[in-house]
Amino acid sequence: MRKKKLGRWREVLQNHIGNNRKEYIIVTLFFIIGVFLGVLFINYTGESQHTEISTYLNQFLTKVNEKQEIDQMAMLKNSLWENIVLTITIWFFGTTLIGLPVVFGMLIYRGFCLGYTISACIQVLGFSKGIVFVLSTLVVQNLIFIPVLLALAVSGFKLYQSIVRDKRKENIKLEMIRHTVFGLVMMVFLCLASVLEVFISGNLLKVIVPLWGQGGG
Repeated sequence: MRKKKLGRWREVLQNHIGNNRKEYIIVTLFFIIGVFLGVLFINYTGESQHTEISTYLNQFLTKVNEKQEIDQMAMLKNSLWENIVLTITIWFFGTTLIGLPVVFGMLIYRGFCLGYTISACIQVLGFSKGIVFVLSTLVVQNLIFIPVLLALAVSGFKLYQSIVRDKRKENIKLEMIRHTVFGLVMMVFLCLASVLEVFISGNLLKVIVPLWGQGGG
């Protein structure tokens, strides 16, 4: 029974991606552009910015290494709030004719943040420790976050195409409902990503950091 359900979900997912292959390619390209920009930008940051990043990161690692109290609930609330706002923003701009560039801009921005964060960690901590830090703090939640972000963008893209191509109000209304329901489902997954970020990635870091100390590069 469980295998049948998994098979059904896999089939639905494959059909969804297959039917929207072009849109997924486009939104993924925008995200990748953002990642590359973030990676390149770190090389042009000033000495003061680099010092601020290094200080912040090392202070955070010191807290983890010394087992100082980290307010996980505050981190969770902040992460949940950011992901809820992200979902609502993409949903809203996906419902407007002029909102598609904003959706693409958000993809670039999120990709930029990811690329910048990865590059900053490696630059401050050194390659080996930086990679370990990135794998322990970013990978788990982003396995959910990135596909969901792309799916939300595709949903907005499809609604935009429907508004432009199909002038019939009934069809547009149905697409709007679909976009809204899809957005709510994706919001649940983003909230799950927040939980993983705080409790899984955070606890992984507590195990890994004491093994190699503060690690300042």
